[in-house]
Amino acid sequence: MTAMVKAEQVHKSFGPVEVLKGIDLEVAPEEVFCLVGPSGSGKSTFLRCINHLEEINAGRLYVDGTLVGYRQQGDKLYELRDREVAAQRRNIGMVFQRFNLFPHMTAAGNVMEAPVRVKKESKSAARERSVALLDRVGLGDKCDSYPAQLSGGQQQRVAIARALAMEPKLMLFDEPTSALDPELVGEVLDVMRDLASEGMTMIVVTHEMGFAREVGDSLVFMDDGVVVESGHPREVLGNPQHERTRSFLSKVL
Repeated sequence: MTAMVKAEQVHKSFGPVEVLKGIDLEVAPEEVFCLVGPSGSGKSTFLRCINHLEEINAGRLYVDGTLVGYRQQGDKLYELRDREVAAQRRNIGMVFQRFNLFPHMTAAGNVMEAPVRVKKESKSAARERSVALLDRVGLGDKCDSYPAQLSGGQQQRVAIARALAMEPKLMLFDEPTSALDPELVGEVLDVMRDLASEGMTMIVVTHEMGFAREVGDSLVFMDDGVVVESGHPREVLGNPQHERTRSFLSKVL
């Protein structure tokens, strides 16, 4: 079975600062894969490399067996054109920490935008599907509300519906609840639980250890640009083997 995501010795630097120092990992289809670790450990950077929002400096990244961002000829890698990268990104949904909704568009307008512009769907078909997706994330009554009229949790659920509108095979979540008031976190995690139960492959950068323990299939603890420890979430969180993991978890659990 082809891995949905495969990283081979992925390196990424910003100027002289090496942020990723040789990441190797695999995510199976339909797996919920959680990335945890302190701020600055490289988790979000790695996530952004998966859909080529950041270029890697060395190594290989594959999504569903296809090399991301490059094509290989012999031993050499050649960067893909912007149009080709955009085509790859259609299969990868991303939900950011900040919701990044278009403020001048309604909830339904935000969800419709990419299918109409990128996939050339008719507005009527896209509208119908956007209403269904908003209903799926519990916002069927907010289709015509603007982002400013919605709570943070509602905005993040619109952002999830927007990512799902492109029918991705992989969803990336970059700390999707960290900008939310504590009482709004649950409504976003509930939507993510539902997606997991439906078999969506998900990579989740999160500080929500309860979610990781309950929903995750695999958990990786990253620190200082390397994978320190990995395994089943309950094993890593309940019985960490590495001193650095123990130290981090003692502060967050």
